[in-house]
Amino acid sequence: MFLKILAHPVFVDLNYHMPMMVDLSHPLIMLAGENGSGKSTLLHSIHCALKGEQVDGYIYVLDPGKASLKNVFLFDAEQHNPRTQLEFFKDQPEMLQFLQLASHGQVMLSLFRDTFPKMADGTMLLLDEPEMALSQSNQRRMLKMLMELVDRKKFRIICATHSPILLDAPETYVINLDNHINRNVHTTGMGTEGASTIQ
Repeated sequence: MFLKILAHPVFVDLNYHMPMMVDLSHPLIMLAGENGSGKSTLLHSIHCALKGEQVDGYIYVLDPGKASLKNVFLFDAEQHNPRTQLEFFKDQPEMLQFLQLASHGQVMLSLFRDTFPKMADGTMLLLDEPEMALSQSNQRRMLKMLMELVDRKKFRIICATHSPILLDAPETYVINLDNHINRNVHTTGMGTEGASTIQ
């Protein structure tokens, strides 16, 4: 599966060359890059393309290959945190109690353990920084769960992440956006790596 981006309002502003070819053929893809490099933008753009949606200034060609695109689900860990949307669980007292007592990380793990496996076989799962609330050991557990979704349920997963555990895993295919020209990443005024920025 390939996505060819012919025009994009954000990526043009970030000084990316068009057309931009994105290889989506691997079943477990990690989008890597510095803050502001366009990982979330690319993930949301992929979502629009897979859903066949048109966005002003975004022109693309999607070649799905042999992949079935019936079920596409985007999960943004920042926007879709169940703990901040308790009103949706008022008729589920056990779930409501769990969300009120559990940590953010425990809630995230429950999504990978209980919610995502209930989705239809062949689902395209798009994840934006799902590791945000997880310890290193739980990031390894999450990676194992992702691989089980791919192996047992034939999921295709694309994940925007900063996690070295996910990026360095031999099972993942990494698309590093830092390999492109980009003027949005701050290289000055952010302090020196390894040095204190507190005066």
